[in-house]
Amino acid sequence: MDHDDIVHGGPALDRQERPLPLDVRGRPLVPSRVPETKPTPLQDNFIYFSIVVLVCGVIAIGALELGSPLGSVAVKVPVLIGGLVLIVVSADAIVRIWRAAWAWMPIDRGRGAFRLVWVSVLVFTGLLVLAAMLVVVRA
Repeated sequence: MDHDDIVHGGPALDRQERPLPLDVRGRPLVPSRVPETKPTPLQDNFIYFSIVVLVCGVIAIGALELGSPLGSVAVKVPVLIGGLVLIVVSADAIVRIWRAAWAWMPIDRGRGAFRLVWVSVLVFTGLLVLAAMLVVVRA
């Protein structure tokens, strides 16, 4: 029930819709962020896991540059450790971006669709990492 209907004998209010705030070009303003409702488990440790991946990559690439064959332990171990950690971190990022994409859809479909593109890029990159790990394991 409308509040105006409850108050009898008072003045009738002529309510108008609030104008939408516009930017400089006259487009409606949209929020810059959508709050995250369910954080993922690795969110607080994302940087630390990324450092592990970086160090493993430096060790593996350094071993290859110094002449180690692809099948050597100095290459296999860092690739397997770094690859597995990268897959886990990427899966966590995929979940976060997926949730953000669907949170943006009712607000701004373009931003939501852009985040879905990032999800597909991360999935494709994860498949490439798995393929690289298989190549190193079989070498």
